[in-house]
Amino acid sequence: MRCLVLLWCAFLAFAGPVVAQARRPFTFEDMMKLKRVGDPQVSPDGKWVIFSVVDVDLPANTKTPHVWIVPTAGGQEKEIIAEQDADRPRWAPDGKQVAFLSSKDGGSQVWIADFDASSGSITAVHKLTDIATEASGELWSPDGKNILFTSDVYPKCDGEPKAESICNYMEVNHQNESKVKAQIFTHLLYRHWNAYKEGKRTHIFVTVASREPKVVGQENGVKQLKTYDPPRDLTPGDYDAPVFSLGGQDDYAFSPDGQEICYASNHDKNPAASTNNDLWIVPVSGGSAKNITADNPASDTSPLYSPDGRYIAYRAQHRPGYESDRFRLMLYDRKTGEKKNLTEPFDHWVGTFAWAPDAKSIYFAAEHMRHSLIYVLRGIKGEIRSAQSATALVGGFDDDVEVTPDGKQLLFTRMSIKAPIEIFGADASAAGCPALTGDVDKGKEKDCSLSKDWPLTHFNDKLLSEISMSDGEAFSFRGALGDGVEGTLVRPPDFDPSRKYPVKFLIHGGPQGAWGDDWSYRWNPELFAANGYVVLMINFHGSTGYGQKFIDAINGDWGGAPFEDLMKGLDYAEQHYPFIDKSRECALGASYGGYMTNWILGHTDRFKCIVTHDGMFNAESAWGSTEELWFNDWEFKGTPYDNRETYQKWSPHQYAKNFKTPMLVIHGQKDYRLDVSEGFQLFTTLQMEGVPSMMLYFPDEGHWVLKPQNSQLWYKTVNDWVDRWTK
Repeated sequence: MRCLVLLWCAFLAFAGPVVAQARRPFTFEDMMKLKRVGDPQVSPDGKWVIFSVVDVDLPANTKTPHVWIVPTAGGQEKEIIAEQDADRPRWAPDGKQVAFLSSKDGGSQVWIADFDASSGSITAVHKLTDIATEASGELWSPDGKNILFTSDVYPKCDGEPKAESICNYMEVNHQNESKVKAQIFTHLLYRHWNAYKEGKRTHIFVTVASREPKVVGQENGVKQLKTYDPPRDLTPGDYDAPVFSLGGQDDYAFSPDGQEICYASNHDKNPAASTNNDLWIVPVSGGSAKNITADNPASDTSPLYSPDGRYIAYRAQHRPGYESDRFRLMLYDRKTGEKKNLTEPFDHWVGTFAWAPDAKSIYFAAEHMRHSLIYVLRGIKGEIRSAQSATALVGGFDDDVEVTPDGKQLLFTRMSIKAPIEIFGADASAAGCPALTGDVDKGKEKDCSLSKDWPLTHFNDKLLSEISMSDGEAFSFRGALGDGVEGTLVRPPDFDPSRKYPVKFLIHGGPQGAWGDDWSYRWNPELFAANGYVVLMINFHGSTGYGQKFIDAINGDWGGAPFEDLMKGLDYAEQHYPFIDKSRECALGASYGGYMTNWILGHTDRFKCIVTHDGMFNAESAWGSTEELWFNDWEFKGTPYDNRETYQKWSPHQYAKNFKTPMLVIHGQKDYRLDVSEGFQLFTTLQMEGVPSMMLYFPDEGHWVLKPQNSQLWYKTVNDWVDRWTK
């Protein structure tokens, strides 16, 4: 028997490493199989969390959202709307229905699903809206009588609901059927991000939540039915209301009594050069809108009424024209009109936020170095005053914070460099840790600890358990201006410290962005490392999460301190990680990262290859072909005709005679943030200078490559290019 035991122990000792090594490298196909979870919403009774999950079908080249549910107490996730695409689920105030968006019959419309709380299932669905210009962004009124939604409509059609509806319908048909596709522009913005505006504006509409005809009487034996008017436009005019957004919290909200909405809109004469989003309030019954933030010439967004109706919390910046100014959490008193900054000592951007049910606390997400923590402000009560200092409550990389109706539990999304978003819960009442300036200071309280948290969903656990990934390892060094700078290193699968590995040196965009312990489908460090590379990422001056002074350092200095940080960070990694082969390194970047790779091309020959995606090449021509002019005006300290020196100083095209490194150029035709002409100019220059080069052109993509098969081609082309020059 003893012999058998020894043999069994020997087998386990031998089998353990084999099992540990059974995990395989990450592949693009694996990434497409992952469930994309988001937008959790807590039911009014606090028992359920409803959310959307996007499934990717690579062969069909599609992404399809469906609605799922999970108990807040924990349990098995369940798909409850599977027969059609279904996105952005929102609870009715009584919890008996769910509104969602679906394009089942063509364009996006608002649909209603009946919900059985006892079984956690949907019993029936029906379409609510049928508007020619489509519907999105739906929201229930707190009394459950109305539903708000947004639609891109023609301002010239403004008028009575029925006439406006007919006018928009005729305009859509005319545009679709006309053989002439020419457009006439009379103002900026005539195109934005990845689409031409076509004379449309985003407006907010309201409609009754039930549009079924009702019997209201009888005459001569014939039932008299009440029919409903078309949806009513609450924000008419030649303005976008709400403002354009790439995601995050809604820029509109209902008051608790359902009688008023607050929304963000920019009424400046030239919105292409302005960040002056203001908050406006308008009665749901219709009428003139009132600007409540006219005293702030910078951006005011993300309004959210307190549950008791006393306040409107919102995010605000203070410097006009600067889209990367610090977002502060503000409080507006609806009785007195007084405003208060609740986060002045807090030196990080406030992200998504939520009120506690008793209206005495606000929970919010904010970046902290390589993470995004959840913080709480407590003590908001009585006359408006500063709340207690922000307290860090939940660690990790978190966002989309929600609070259960009893105020005891937080729900939020969490991701990491090794896993995409899942939904988590945490204790809302924990003491947390002091965070006076955004830093988590555990030294001031002996018993300081972050709140306990736990996963509610486990969509991707099984697949990820089969894949070999490494944690992102943080390191720091002394960068430009004598400041501390942080970087991240990701090792390849089956890492062997005795080997020498080539390097993919990733440069983030923004430039006011950052590499964090977070997940990306477009620039995934784990996927880049999977075929035998060390991946390096540096959060240079201009990166978020390190205080506003660090962010501001890049203004007017695009090729200065950031370039110095990147080179010093690479030097540090080469010196401290002996497994790095500094003779086989490739630099890759998109957006500002594309600009920086273009800048690197003219300023160092240390890389074996470069990949540039949607990057600025000619700073002067980029100003004339972009849409959000406030960005270039701020970053380059004016226009090219009043400050040409700065544009020329930091323009990569000025250094074309230094170009030697082989470069892959990538650009999308529908990128209106950085026009495709920037990529064409660069590729032409490379060819004329005899530099080994290739261009990957997407006629159907914008600033991001989003279609599954396009993304597959993108990763293959990029990795093949890097392999060609470094392996």
